[in-house]
Amino acid sequence: MSLWKRSVNVRVGLLYLLPSIVLFGLFVFYPMAKTIYLSFFLTNQNGVPVYFNGIENYTYIFTSDEFRNSMKATLLFVIYTVPISVVLALVLAILANEKLRGVGIYRTIFSSTMGMSVAASAVIWLFLFHPSVGAFNNVLKAINLPTVQWLLDPDWALLSISMTTIWMNIGFNFLVILGGLQNIDESLYESATIDGAGYFAKLRKITLPLLSPTLFFIVTISLINAFQSFGQIDILTKGGPIQSTNLVVYSIYKEAFINYQFGTASAQAIVLFFVVLIVTILQFKFGERKVHYQ
Repeated sequence: MSLWKRSVNVRVGLLYLLPSIVLFGLFVFYPMAKTIYLSFFLTNQNGVPVYFNGIENYTYIFTSDEFRNSMKATLLFVIYTVPISVVLALVLAILANEKLRGVGIYRTIFSSTMGMSVAASAVIWLFLFHPSVGAFNNVLKAINLPTVQWLLDPDWALLSISMTTIWMNIGFNFLVILGGLQNIDESLYESATIDGAGYFAKLRKITLPLLSPTLFFIVTISLINAFQSFGQIDILTKGGPIQSTNLVVYSIYKEAFINYQFGTASAQAIVLFFVVLIVTILQFKFGERKVHYQ
């Protein structure tokens, strides 16, 4: 291929990519560059930089007890939500992949949470967690157990938010895993059955290895989404009580749009970006070793 023809192909390719490049530039690259820029400044209430203070914003947040508590709450939230939501979705997908009468109804039920917005889901759980008329406390009363202040007790609030998030995430995880299960060649199971393999042997030797790329994708996406959770916290607890559910994203929101400290909010956002980046790199470095591509 001549140099001229190659350059034409490059220009044509860039022309096709131009809409995507423009959109990414406007909504990803520019905001990120602006965030990095603002993290080195003190700003006024309109977010306009007024004083360059170098790395003082970073020094401030790393010495702040509130930011450390936010990071701790965020890490606990990730630990609570990601493994349980992935395992539950996997179990439901395996059950829904069986050839049973009426299984389509169960598939619809299991995936239904995907069709609900964060706001609607949070409001549903807000009523379930209500201290006096909520369904959970009514069940506890019925079996003569003490009621729980689900969203008002610091010991329970983060767990309650985690329960809500797990329920919200199951629908998407279920659909993706079910799609992965249905792409596994049935002849592999037939051959294993002829060789005398039982249900759990086939699950361990065929299903999980061939499903590992899907599970790797789900775990990676779930980790990133968990670090970015915001809506359910804003509706259910506003970061309380006593900062127990003040996850980093909600802390960024409060710092920027309630305290009008856009510089320190930007610094927190950059720190969160690098935390997510490191976690994702570690996931690819160590988790991908166990992935079996067909």
